[in-house]
Amino acid sequence: MITVLGIGPGDQEYMLQRTHKYLAQADVVIGSSRQLAIFPDMAEKHMKLPRLAELKDYLQANPQKNIVLLASGDPLLYGIGTWVKNQLGSQKIKIVPGISSIQYMFHQLQISMNDCYLTSSHGCTPDFDFLLKHPKVGMVTDKIIGPYEIGQEIKKRGLHRIIYVGEKLSYPDEQITKYDEQTIENRDYEMNVVIITDA
Repeated sequence: MITVLGIGPGDQEYMLQRTHKYLAQADVVIGSSRQLAIFPDMAEKHMKLPRLAELKDYLQANPQKNIVLLASGDPLLYGIGTWVKNQLGSQKIKIVPGISSIQYMFHQLQISMNDCYLTSSHGCTPDFDFLLKHPKVGMVTDKIIGPYEIGQEIKKRGLHRIIYVGEKLSYPDEQITKYDEQTIENRDYEMNVVIITDA
């Protein structure tokens, strides 16, 4: 059995109540170093997340094990849950939801998520013409297309938008900064989420 377990944005306070039940039942807990560090009491079950091809081989080779695969945020919102379902749909899979970092940030800002367009720039180039037609966008970004690049795409089209950047959300050093396309800084952003709204 493979359980893809959403563990929320980071802080244990934002994990759903049944998280520890799934972990207690696991034979193996797979995750990144950061994810595994949240559960030091499970160290004997820990397995560091390998490359996806190796992960697929391991999951296919161990159908008898109760494997928990940790997913930051929500597994089905630009998370590993979609990959697991697509790659291993013939195996027994349970996907447990979590609070997404996008959802968390909307609540920190007290902005309604109604009619929001959700997307990601991980490993792809968004269609900015389409994206910027929406009054509210929640976006998980990466090192290639991050907050600064988004600001440049807005500026290139002669538009004006508010750009909220959330970094290390739910951690003690969380930072949420409000920019627009003129003020967005060209710097490295840490573990970030972007919310774009009409001015």
